[in-house]
Amino acid sequence: MVTNTGDNVDPELGVVAAGESSTENAFKDEYVPPWHKQITLRAMFTGFIVSVVFNFIVCKLNLTTGVIPSLNVAAGLLGFAGIKSWTALIQKFGVLKQPFTRQENTVIQTCIVASSGIAFSSGTASYMLGMSPYIASQADAGNLPINTKNLAITWMLPYLLVVSFAGLFSIVALRKMMIMKYKLSYPSGTATAYLINCFHTPKGAELAKKQVGSLFKSFGFSFIFGAVQWIFARDEGCGFASLHTFGSQAYAKRLYFDFSSTYVGAPTWSTYHC
Repeated sequence: MVTNTGDNVDPELGVVAAGESSTENAFKDEYVPPWHKQITLRAMFTGFIVSVVFNFIVCKLNLTTGVIPSLNVAAGLLGFAGIKSWTALIQKFGVLKQPFTRQENTVIQTCIVASSGIAFSSGTASYMLGMSPYIASQADAGNLPINTKNLAITWMLPYLLVVSFAGLFSIVALRKMMIMKYKLSYPSGTATAYLINCFHTPKGAELAKKQVGSLFKSFGFSFIFGAVQWIFARDEGCGFASLHTFGSQAYAKRLYFDFSSTYVGAPTWSTYHC
């Protein structure tokens, strides 16, 4: 987690004014469990469930807009909300053996971001599909055996393994130079550390609860609006996406507003203020 020097800690929030200290001081007396107690079954299960959901979201966005928003905040937020709700429930029955820690939250967030990152960079919703003979047959040129590849789990798994570890070997040299030698802060890692620290303070937990509520409200609106669109779009040329928003000539050139609610809630995912 992020560390700095300083002693002026807000006892309610657990954070301090910028430039004076770090939120890490609020946890200086907290017990840090060993690594094998940080990788818990509940953390891996939560990470797996949220990863499946995020993989569908990433593939959907990749197939439609091709732009993927940062999922770091949403991953940490949903991981915190899921485990916190579970631990609060079993604590009422007096069977809670291990409290929810920041380290456990980091394990969940790392699993989710890594999984959704593979779904995007592996090309499962872009060039892998484009390599299949079925998709290639829809093109006028280039549909040759040398340009196509049948999708099979036997070669896709080794390929995904290579894609996953490709950046690992390049990041080692960059880490040694940028972080260890020049003492530069790793942007996403530093931001995630502050975020998770904030979740585990009294006021931060309350803000996280409100954030999750806003996230599910935006999801509910997006789902209902998408269902209404699907009902009206029975045939080709029907539905909201067929409205000539900017006129017939603009519509003929594929310039129109499709009323897509895909990115509703994206600002909620990407911002969190503690």
